[in-house]
Amino acid sequence: MTETPSKSLQEALDLRFRDAPQLTDTAPESDLLRVMAARGSCRYFRDQAVPQNLLDLVSAVALAAPTKSDLQQRDIIMLQDREKRKRLAALVAGQAWVTDAPLIAVFCGNNRRQRLLHQWHDIPFANDHLDAFFNAAGDAAIALGAFVTAAEAVGLGCCPISAVRNEAPAVSELLGLPDHVFPFAGLAIGYPTYPPRIAKRLPLRVTCHVDQYQEVGLQEAVQSYDTERPFAKQRLTETFGESPSYGWSEDKARHYSQPERADFGDYVRARGFKLD
Repeated sequence: MTETPSKSLQEALDLRFRDAPQLTDTAPESDLLRVMAARGSCRYFRDQAVPQNLLDLVSAVALAAPTKSDLQQRDIIMLQDREKRKRLAALVAGQAWVTDAPLIAVFCGNNRRQRLLHQWHDIPFANDHLDAFFNAAGDAAIALGAFVTAAEAVGLGCCPISAVRNEAPAVSELLGLPDHVFPFAGLAIGYPTYPPRIAKRLPLRVTCHVDQYQEVGLQEAVQSYDTERPFAKQRLTETFGESPSYGWSEDKARHYSQPERADFGDYVRARGFKLD
């Protein structure tokens, strides 16, 4: 990971990818592309409030993003109350930095509005199956990504908080979520204390495909990538011991060797969704 106070688009791409595309003289100049290429998660914020008009602007831009069939099944809940932020931070164990974030937003999937439309117009809801949940989750994910892009383009820092799903029932109670509305992810927002770092990504040849999915040379590519992503702190050494070449792939394998959110399906069903 490399410090990035102010990088050009090409420099950011080169830091991010081993096989980054090389820009030509005819490549479009875009500050937005540069910001997106050089972005990084921010967990350390200045003690400075984010103006409400700026939050309104970023939220509006985020909600202008694509949405499945114009259903608009995503909501943003801004936790401006300090006590509520503390209560949410207590629910995301192991992430103490959340408490210090000036603002936390929770992005929710919302299939409730769609069902209300059917009630109001006395029209049957014929899609009470997994896709109802999946569409709302997809809309929330799109809105989250768009919000991060918009926020970072105006100088804010952000870090998603997937751990809100670890205690989904308690988070739902804290936010007053009704049936068919669920927390997708939290987002810490504020002005960064210092510029974020660029994290290397998997080679583009591994994740970008032409005409069909393929895994030719995947293991070798991941092993090479591991040399660019060494991790100083190793997970679960009491179970797996110390590895002499601990990198990204082993860290992610160890991470998901432990059960996580195994009860999320039960929670989703309890919110009224059918997952068949």
